[in-house]
Amino acid sequence: MVKVTIIGRVSDGMPLAQGPRLHEENNDVLTTYKKQAEFILKEISLQALPDNKMTILVDHHCFNYMVENGICYLTLCESSYPRKLAFHYLQDLQQEFERLDSSLVDRITKPYTFIKLDTIIGNIRKQYVDTRTQANLSKLNAHRQKELDIATEELSQITERRRRIKMMERMMEAHISTSPIWESKRLEMIALKWTPITILLVVASVLLWTGLILQDDFR
Repeated sequence: MVKVTIIGRVSDGMPLAQGPRLHEENNDVLTTYKKQAEFILKEISLQALPDNKMTILVDHHCFNYMVENGICYLTLCESSYPRKLAFHYLQDLQQEFERLDSSLVDRITKPYTFIKLDTIIGNIRKQYVDTRTQANLSKLNAHRQKELDIATEELSQITERRRRIKMMERMMEAHISTSPIWESKRLEMIALKWTPITILLVVASVLLWTGLILQDDFR
């Protein structure tokens, strides 16, 4: 079953539309899946994921997405749902989307404000709820021997990779923000030369001062 659908702009990872909410699904669960879908869209915009087609596994579900002409069509299905049918669904979304005025896409500045797409997504999704309809069986049987050559990856691997990238970025920022005075090689050499001498002078001064105090005490 198709549970979540997002159509988004690849250039900046902006989600344009998501389709009607499924009433039978738990709100918290759908919110989690929606955030994961938005994360995937952002990763595509950052060129961290392929900009063509991919399947991403999570729990007992999988995200399937395809990118065409700068637009990402992404859906979450149960793992038992035929992947071939999921991509037919995305292709139908693409065909309907490309009939719309493309100039509208560039003018959108807030997430999920392409309301016209919500109805289109809902109408097409209804056609793919039952995998046993004659139309869907025909799509599954067409070119039956041909396997989908699509990359597959676990969502946990993608999130871990992003975590490591962010950690490296923070380390680099911390290094850059270090006081620039020590970036001078000349100052570094001066510091290395005079620091030991300074320490010896301080220690000698403390010992001399201590000796004078002790002499005063025994007079």
